[in-house]
Amino acid sequence: MEERTRFSIGYYLFVLAMILGIQTLFFTGHEVQDKSYSDFIQDVSSKKVEEVVITPERLYGLMKSSEEQAGGDQVDEKVDPPAKHTPWRLPGAERISAWFDGAEKKMAAQRAEAARHFTVIRVEDEDLVERLSEHDVQFEGKIESRWLRNLFFNWIIPFAILMLIWVFLMRRMRGGPNALAVGQNKAKIVELDADSRVSFDDVAGLDEPIEETRELVSFLKEPDRFKQLGGRLPRGVLLAGPPGTGKTLLAKAVAGEAGVPFYSISGSDFVEMFVGVGAARVRDLFAEARKKAPCIIFIDELDAIGKARGQMGPMAGGHDERENTLNQLLVEMDGFDARTSVIILAATNRPEVLDPALLRAGRFDRQIICDRPDLRGREAIFKVHLRGMPLGPKVDAGALASRTPGFVGADIANLCNEAALLASRRGHSTIQMDDFNESVERIVAGLERKSRIISDKERKIVAYHESGHALIGHFTPSADPVQKVSIIPRGRAALGYTLQTPLEDRYLMSRDELIGRVRVLLGGRAAEEVVFGSVSTGASDDLEKASGIVRQMLSVYGMSEKLPNLSLADSSAGGYLGQGPQLAPHSGGIAQALDDELMEILAASYEHDLKFLREHQDQLEKMAQRLLETETLDASDVTDILGPAPSEGLP
Repeated sequence: MEERTRFSIGYYLFVLAMILGIQTLFFTGHEVQDKSYSDFIQDVSSKKVEEVVITPERLYGLMKSSEEQAGGDQVDEKVDPPAKHTPWRLPGAERISAWFDGAEKKMAAQRAEAARHFTVIRVEDEDLVERLSEHDVQFEGKIESRWLRNLFFNWIIPFAILMLIWVFLMRRMRGGPNALAVGQNKAKIVELDADSRVSFDDVAGLDEPIEETRELVSFLKEPDRFKQLGGRLPRGVLLAGPPGTGKTLLAKAVAGEAGVPFYSISGSDFVEMFVGVGAARVRDLFAEARKKAPCIIFIDELDAIGKARGQMGPMAGGHDERENTLNQLLVEMDGFDARTSVIILAATNRPEVLDPALLRAGRFDRQIICDRPDLRGREAIFKVHLRGMPLGPKVDAGALASRTPGFVGADIANLCNEAALLASRRGHSTIQMDDFNESVERIVAGLERKSRIISDKERKIVAYHESGHALIGHFTPSADPVQKVSIIPRGRAALGYTLQTPLEDRYLMSRDELIGRVRVLLGGRAAEEVVFGSVSTGASDDLEKASGIVRQMLSVYGMSEKLPNLSLADSSAGGYLGQGPQLAPHSGGIAQALDDELMEILAASYEHDLKFLREHQDQLEKMAQRLLETETLDASDVTDILGPAPSEGLP
């Protein structure tokens, strides 16, 4: 990929110099002396005027030279032999001096010649011709006709030069020869060599999407096998899923396996500041693709041009360039000849905002979901990324997969890279399991900030706060097991953290399990109140998460006791970007009832934590003191201090 040309101030100085040069060349010249008519008559009477040209509006004259005005003959300068004055025969410095002397004399002669010219505004004078003849002044009459010369020199040539400069600068900005081809598509034909080629073997954790795309490649390689059974080539395939799940990587694998031309372009590349450019680029892209069929067009981030039309309402008015681009895309996808084997492969993480006309059968015949990988998928992804890395004997892809629930392919790739960098920083010849564990904590909780100075009082508050989380989490069977507790600051704001990891992937959660999570989140603040009699601002993030869980329990999952089986979730909102479902419109009475029950659940959970921590304050003290000594406790340390986790804990 070519780098975009960077402009420096030198380009602008060059343009300024060219403009000044054009102005000097075409709009300036030798100044002609402007005389009054009385001075002109006096010069004629004094026989100082040699020649006059009479036009309807002005008189243009030429004064006699100073020698002629003195009445003497012009004296020729003494000319020495050529051997002494010819520059190419002089050595070194004398030759250069002769050149400068000759140039200076020539310029002086030109200035003197220019000083002899003058112009006079013509006045009505019946005796002018007689007076000129009387004093031997040569004169003639002319009608001025300079419009053609003025048009050519004052307009055509300067404008042409400025156009050439503009085209030159536009080419440099575009980095290519077609400066005015704004309607040309920006799609790149992917040409992969052996080193950069991606195959389906390099993609893991997406078993069903890989199977679907393999079939797509088979369509292109063996179309007759499917046509014999009455099947046809799918016109469009949409890859949808959360960010980082491997949609673009899967498209690269298709490019590496298909063996046909593969066009790659981003949705934002279609739209520019000029009206009509997006639609023109869509037409150009499909016209070029038809010529090279069978081929694949991959549009990344389709939501940039595929958002549903009319979202601003019918009275919004104005001209929406994005909608014009979408309309052209709809026409091209549904209008080109089915015999031309052109397949549209698109990727997005916002399928809910796409236009329904774009998603219908006949345009995107298939929608493939690339979801977050499960335990087996993460293990397969780890095995792909760990290939070729020098690993220690204890590194286990299965153990790493169990420690990274919710991680997507991009997170796992980043984790492996962080572990390699950490091992290099520590001087290891191989990557150890400890390097991976530390990298997991770095990604989940943030970078360790041991240099942050914390007072002893705040450090003690943090120790009891995290011990409260760990104690409630350890004795709550429905909560995730505690893997690590630390009071080392991490990230931007966290002064400590309690790491909990589920033993398996969870797709359903009961009301008791959600209540257990709320109790664990409130355990830190409850520990502060039990030990210090007051609370701090350290629980702000815990309170936000706890309130969010309870609000979703009541308004989305229908777990309210006062308003059972009620869901206010708006199915048209939400998506893969983590913004959560939006609430549908509802009455003030329902909102008040939900708020009251939310406060009751939070208050009841907090009271449970206070009661339990007061009953187990000795264990709370023991864990906090150990944290103040070692700063970090792992799962085995927590078990040694608190004992084994009970099968039945908090009511």
